Amino acid sequence: MKGVMNMSRKALLPALLLLLTGAIGAVAVAQTDDAASPAVRIPLIGEQAPAFTAVTTQGEINFPADYAGKWVILFSHPADFTPVCTTEFMTFASLQDQFNELNCELIGLSIDSNFSHIAWLRTIQEKIEYKNMKNVEVTFPVIADLKMDVAAKYGMVHPSSDDTHAVRAVFFIDPNAKIRAMLYYPASCGRNFDEIMRMLIALQTADAESCATPADWRPGDDVIIPAPGSCGTAKDRVEGAAGGDYYCLDWFLCFRKLPKSELTLPSGM
Repeated sequence: MKGVMNMSRKALLPALLLLLTGAIGAVAVAQTDDAASPAVRIPLIGEQAPAFTAVTTQGEINFPADYAGKWVILFSHPADFTPVCTTEFMTFASLQDQFNELNCELIGLSIDSNFSHIAWLRTIQEKIEYKNMKNVEVTFPVIADLKMDVAAKYGMVHPSSDDTHAVRAVFFIDPNAKIRAMLYYPASCGRNFDEIMRMLIALQTADAESCATPADWRPGDDVIIPAPGSCGTAKDRVEGAAGGDYYCLDWFLCFRKLPKSELTLPSGM
């Protein structure tokens, strides 16, 4: 009986070694796959915007050095010569002067060559008319990101959606090169430019006026003053002892007037 058991153990040993080798191989393959497909890392609000040097339709740019003291809207689009992107670029270009009046520069990006960008922008200027926009010249830089260097730093490629084209990302970056807000749209949905402009003005207003903006805020609407940090201040707020330039719905929710005349706004607003 003992001999039979010893023979069984000897017979099992090669099988166990084979199983162990297979398991180690599976782990190695999984690790290789993970290395080949790194997780997308999206920079977070409040973080420093990743620095980069890039070739663009306006020459080489160095970010953030070339944009010191300015707001920047960095946005990506899926591809040149595509319909939704064409309408967006025409709209961005038509609003460029208004963004500049807000001390804000535009930077576009897609995973295309510089030659493709130039050909597409020339086509837009020479042939496309959309919503009374025609002969639109795009003069802000558009990054040629064929190697996805910048797109990877900003999490603009979402592999579950498309692993070779960027989504419609919008990053709001302040004069200190910090990311202040982000918007993401799928390829099928064009961006809301009213919201992009509203977001920029709201961020600048919050900084300048030490306030917050409520839901659906528009320039000229009342703004929210900071919540009180003590019981005494909360009591004063409710009783109106802290001043008459505000009104409260409750101790934590108080508003004050902020007319358009006191805001920095672009022409036409």
